[in-house]
Amino acid sequence: MAVFGRVTLLKVTRLLQYTTPLCPAHSWKPERGLWLGSAGWIQHRCVHGGTSQSAGAPPSRGAFSRVTPGDLDYFRQLLPGRTITEPDVLESSNVDWLKSVRGDSELLLRPKTTEEVSQILRYCNERNLAVSPQGGNTGLVGGSVPVFDEIILSTSLMNQILTFNSISGILTCQAGCVLESLSQYLEERDFIMPLDLGAKGSCQIGGNVSTNAGGLRLLRYGSLRGTVLGLEVVLADGRVLNCLSTLRKDNTGYDLKQLFIGSEGTLGVVTGVSILCPRKPSSVNVAFLGCTSFQSLLETFQTCRGMLGEILSAFEFLDASCMSLLEKHLKLTNPITESPFYIVIETAGSNAAHDEQKLHNFLDKVTSSSLVTDGTVGTDETKMKALWSMRERVTEALRHEGYTYKYDISLPVEKIYDLVTDMRGRLGDRAKNVVGYGHVGDGNLHLNITSPSKDPALLAAIEPYVYEWTARYQGSISAEHGLGLKKRNYIYYSKTPEAVTLMGNIKAMLDPKGILNPYKTLPDDVR
Repeated sequence: MAVFGRVTLLKVTRLLQYTTPLCPAHSWKPERGLWLGSAGWIQHRCVHGGTSQSAGAPPSRGAFSRVTPGDLDYFRQLLPGRTITEPDVLESSNVDWLKSVRGDSELLLRPKTTEEVSQILRYCNERNLAVSPQGGNTGLVGGSVPVFDEIILSTSLMNQILTFNSISGILTCQAGCVLESLSQYLEERDFIMPLDLGAKGSCQIGGNVSTNAGGLRLLRYGSLRGTVLGLEVVLADGRVLNCLSTLRKDNTGYDLKQLFIGSEGTLGVVTGVSILCPRKPSSVNVAFLGCTSFQSLLETFQTCRGMLGEILSAFEFLDASCMSLLEKHLKLTNPITESPFYIVIETAGSNAAHDEQKLHNFLDKVTSSSLVTDGTVGTDETKMKALWSMRERVTEALRHEGYTYKYDISLPVEKIYDLVTDMRGRLGDRAKNVVGYGHVGDGNLHLNITSPSKDPALLAAIEPYVYEWTARYQGSISAEHGLGLKKRNYIYYSKTPEAVTLMGNIKAMLDPKGILNPYKTLPDDVR
């Protein structure tokens, strides 16, 4: 169990120096000074009784009730045939997608309506039964599975599209709709979802909203905080908060939906979503390019933004180590000459001749200036899908490498690959692989470090160093994956104590018994 010492804030103007131990039980010195500019703040948290591994481990079980036969009778009457207690069925819902977190729930509930969710939470709140809301269970930080014996509340059967307005492009649906199913529904009507993820075949829109998922189209269409127009949410005590607006402009009071976007099911269970969907572009091109250095890649990005402008939809990258894993484990074929870095660029517009000419001019510019050494372009669906798979399937390839330590970091664009290089030098042969890929357009790096099996010594070399490095450049330790169970105690590297305290106050107000997704998102010291 992680027991934290006091938090120390240090105001720095130049190199951060520790002149006295920050904790009476331990002395600690940074590997290097932390530069934060003229008015930066950094804090160090000491974990007593263990390594950094314990900071991501669960605390002891909360003082929640345990499920009784009487509780099972109530749920079976409420959800006949949808109250699951069979261990073999529960197995997949107890384990996260990475198979790195395993809960011990003995009860899975599968409501179909908001009213059923309301009755479930009202009962659980009265009985003090903890609940773990679950969508597609594709999360990467242990936020979507129980930690102990929490009741799993699955939204998988809440999969109905409620309305779609073909004039405004506003879709309203239940939270359990799978992202790919929504995309297919919209494409038949010449619209698309503003969100696209590698896990689109499994992830659900309610989970996407609850984690504020970013994805591959954020550069073009922005985040869910902008495209989500309204939410329906069931609070911990069973009250239904209907903010399912379909208005693009509504400036009456506080924008309450923003509380639930990215809160990972800790403040309420999202049951309905209204979202603004763009028209389906009639002209789409995908280019796969190679660069000899990350500096060349950044210069290519600058040129790309200037020359492609309004048709630029995505600018993604992966390094040579990622390509090696794709070739080794998934038998994918590199479509161009081997390069240290690869770029996936997507354009989307309404005039094929116009878009192709702009893309041609851009490619001519970056190849003639030697920023790009080789490349290929796809205009048909099959080739575009094949080129995108080089980026989308990296996570899948990493699963074959053994145990993966995953970090979802947001940094100034020019710094994102420096962390990969620095970590390779720091870890040396202790890591099997250190790879980097992600979204250049919004400064989001996915740093992945693999080892044959779980390695506490390796983890101690990675954490908290990776978070200190990120804080040094005013980055975020979670760009789009959330904090979940694994990252909750590292929140102070990105948020001030005042902000975290206010988050705790909001949680206490909306969920005073703490039954919703306990042990997630907020650090242990605010419980």
